Amino acid sequence: MNRSPIPKVLSVFFKHQVKALLIGGQACIIYGGAEFSRDLDFSLLVTLENIENLKEALEELEAEQIFLPDLSEEVLLRGHACHFRFPKGDPKGMRIDILGKMREIDDFPLLWQRRKEIEISDLGTFPIISLPDLVKSKKTQRDKDWPMIRRLIEADIYKAPADPPEDQIRFWLLECRTPELLIALAEKYPETAQTLSLQRPLLTQASTGRETEIERLFYEEEGYERKLDKEYWAPLKKELEIWRHKK
Repeated sequence: MNRSPIPKVLSVFFKHQVKALLIGGQACIIYGGAEFSRDLDFSLLVTLENIENLKEALEELEAEQIFLPDLSEEVLLRGHACHFRFPKGDPKGMRIDILGKMREIDDFPLLWQRRKEIEISDLGTFPIISLPDLVKSKKTQRDKDWPMIRRLIEADIYKAPADPPEDQIRFWLLECRTPELLIALAEKYPETAQTLSLQRPLLTQASTGRETEIERLFYEEEGYERKLDKEYWAPLKKELEIWRHKK
């Protein structure tokens, strides 16, 4: 991150006391997902004071709004994203997306409690969304997000200590999308896998080692989440169309 303009943006956010969590592609890179992204996505604490802090930071960065809707407390709490771009200066061309609410994701105060702090040169620490919350946020209708979930879990498993904590094991069993890894996890932690099979039925198949059946059930899981995501965004898209016509 040191060779990009991203630290500058984060430092300006820090200066103006913007309470936000780094999410999206940059968070995926930090957690070991091989995704290139120059853009920045943030989950924002939605209060009038924090929105004013954000506006001051964006003004200092000379960011311009693109698309709709306008940045406001009401808009963010309804689930819309607000979009900005830097047309000039050091972060030229970079885009920032701001969200105050995400589908099936806890409210900001809980996300903040589970946050991770990352070190950035000449800045100190900056908060980033936790890996489990990041994975949940990637369960969308977009094709690129599902391979990313797979890579994020793989990276977390491979760099884990020899004796991982129970909550991390449960996270892997509930979210792993690599058949051979899920089978290995079910074999290594059979009691936990059995307990979680009520929450994720395909763990029963993982215990039997049937990779083809697991792949099929992965596809069903993905299809279900894609459907929910489309249903979530449908009324928001209609609202955007109404605003565009009024504009």
